[in-house]
Amino acid sequence: MGDVSGASLPSETSTLNLSAAAKLLSPKSFGHEQTTLPTAAVAPPMEAQSVIPIAKCTPGLAARVMAGAGTRLVTAAPAASLAAQRLLRLRIPPRPDQTAVAAKTLVVRHVTPMGLMEAAAQRMDTAESHPITAVPAARTDAVVQTHLQLNLQQHHLRKNPSWVYQPRAPTPAQKRQMAVAVPPTVEPFVAPGHREAVAPHTVSVARLLPTAGPVVRAALAQARLLYQLPAPPRLRQIPTQNGRVIFLDKVEDYTQLKLPNGKFAYSSEYDPATNKVVPLSYKTNAFCSGGAFLADGRFVSIGGNAPLDFLDPTVGDGFDGIRYLTRSATDASLNGQGWSEPGNKIASARWYASVQTMPDSTLFVASGSLNGLDPTKPENNNPTYEVLNAQGVSNGRNIPMEILRKNQPYYMYPFIHLLNNGQLFVQVSKSAEIFNVATNTVTKPLPDIPGDYRTYPNTGGSVLLPLSSGNGYAPEVMICGGGAYQDITSPTDPSCGRIQPLAATPRWEMDSMNEGRGMVEGTLLPDGTVIWVNGANQGAQGFGVARTPTYQVLIYDPVKPLGQRWSRGPTSTIARLYHSVAVLLLDGTLMIAGSNPVEQPILKPVPGKVPSEDFVTEFRIEIYTPPYLSGPNANKRPTGLTLSSKSLKADGSTFTVTFTAPTGNKVARVALYHGGFVTHSLHMNHRMVFLDTTGYQAGATSQTLTVKMPPNRNVAHAGPYVVYVTVDGVPAIGQFVSVA
Repeated sequence: MGDVSGASLPSETSTLNLSAAAKLLSPKSFGHEQTTLPTAAVAPPMEAQSVIPIAKCTPGLAARVMAGAGTRLVTAAPAASLAAQRLLRLRIPPRPDQTAVAAKTLVVRHVTPMGLMEAAAQRMDTAESHPITAVPAARTDAVVQTHLQLNLQQHHLRKNPSWVYQPRAPTPAQKRQMAVAVPPTVEPFVAPGHREAVAPHTVSVARLLPTAGPVVRAALAQARLLYQLPAPPRLRQIPTQNGRVIFLDKVEDYTQLKLPNGKFAYSSEYDPATNKVVPLSYKTNAFCSGGAFLADGRFVSIGGNAPLDFLDPTVGDGFDGIRYLTRSATDASLNGQGWSEPGNKIASARWYASVQTMPDSTLFVASGSLNGLDPTKPENNNPTYEVLNAQGVSNGRNIPMEILRKNQPYYMYPFIHLLNNGQLFVQVSKSAEIFNVATNTVTKPLPDIPGDYRTYPNTGGSVLLPLSSGNGYAPEVMICGGGAYQDITSPTDPSCGRIQPLAATPRWEMDSMNEGRGMVEGTLLPDGTVIWVNGANQGAQGFGVARTPTYQVLIYDPVKPLGQRWSRGPTSTIARLYHSVAVLLLDGTLMIAGSNPVEQPILKPVPGKVPSEDFVTEFRIEIYTPPYLSGPNANKRPTGLTLSSKSLKADGSTFTVTFTAPTGNKVARVALYHGGFVTHSLHMNHRMVFLDTTGYQAGATSQTLTVKMPPNRNVAHAGPYVVYVTVDGVPAIGQFVSVA
């Protein structure tokens, strides 16, 4: 089970920021462009053999490589020039300055035509092929049409990862060349003896001549740019103040990182600026824990599961564990340091507990299993809550909570949101209420949401829609998806409900996705829309009890009229089931990761097993570029963002932001964003507040805004946040701040 917060750990799912290379490519990689590209004729495949000779292959001559079954080597025929022969012998070793990409999905390289052929040759033993098309550059005789064989065999990743060179910044002429459009489809090439390509229109690559500089423009025609990182499978995701992402996972018998003691790492930290990941250690099993940021900026992971001594005797019992992680925007010495576990314990065992930060900076910790056993038996369950102080230390009291008790076994990982009156919205199963922690009372029972069960093991997703002063920061909660029972045959629910819990007469306003989804999760974007991703059309959370993955991105605009709020984004080809996550990055893209629907990682599907092992442990990461950074918007990002202070208070005080806006701009907004902790389609503490501003001058390129903070910590609790400035909906690169 996984979590994610502002940093990156090797968990079953996590979110990462893009490297410089990825930032160059991402607006074209997971977006919405539908454009055209000059096409070139593709000759039929050559007969499969162990060596493919290429006759008269001079550096300036257009050439092609067709993959044959078992082919691993490309050599130059005697007629080839000596220069061509030398180029054809070039190898492609992974180097520290290279950016890892998913070997199973796509390879993007800037090399000479012969180097590109060599890249193809090294991957000709793989299971499926995806076409790569080169755009004519300075001279048409430099075009190379090649079909690379890309590895879709999970076990191959351990020894043969693929890499992509990080390009240098393009010149203006190269930028013009890179503006060539990308086709929505490309005919698939199927090598002899191989299966049909999974994604027949996967990628187009514009390759410039060496004389034009080593620039690669990669654009996925349908959806994604993928990274293959050495890491454990991702369960939880945490974006942190140093701009990195923390992954947090459970004890397992295989991850892609090891600690200095030789044991597998179950947590990691990823630096998107360098595309490097480092292992992090912990002392207690964090499997299916809850989490939140403390007011002082530390992250705390709460609860977990039993030790697995037969796998790793160095990791102890995590059921009552508390783990702390410290990161800083200014102290780089903290980077890479493992989790601190001084011995503090919660009041009782909690596996699958939800955590909410309160206005006084205490942590409300609710629900959980006592032992990880059958939740249909009450003796295994913990339908109580406890409170941790602002330093993350428990008060030692377990307090019964009726909404948890009456909704067993659907009581774990409840949806919890902090309202602007300082009380909590709590959703369990189909039931909801407003709960006053200070008085331990239910302030207002809310109507049941229509449809199926909404929380574990038939978890959907829930978001607190953006807050603003326009309606007095009145909260509105949205819940989507769910299911009927914990089995692979369970139907899933397409319905979504919105409720204003503090209204005089709260009621659910129902809407619907285009298909049923369990394990679907919503992430707020800086422009106020909500992205819904991941999940399955059948089944539930749990090991091997889901199938029929839901691949398409759904975009929800909460301000549009009912019936007009949903639109569809691109479609991935990667199943994101149990233990998947999604998190917003500083650059406004969405990182999607994880899926570990099996008890211990598998790298190849095993058909016919019960529970199902049809879906593997997923180590790839996808970066989704929303519409606000796609197409022409990719060049309209505000730049030069400067804040007068990064230490802010939720007391109505002000600060200033200065930035450079594109010409002809019409609207600017400032959002205060808390990504929280992501796991099991829950985004704990996730919230966004649109801040009041003055000083904006429409059309001016140089802007200085005076920004007013929220009036109190009911609206913005203490902790780390990101300030996003959007101009006409396009976000500047976000900046971390601290709300005290």
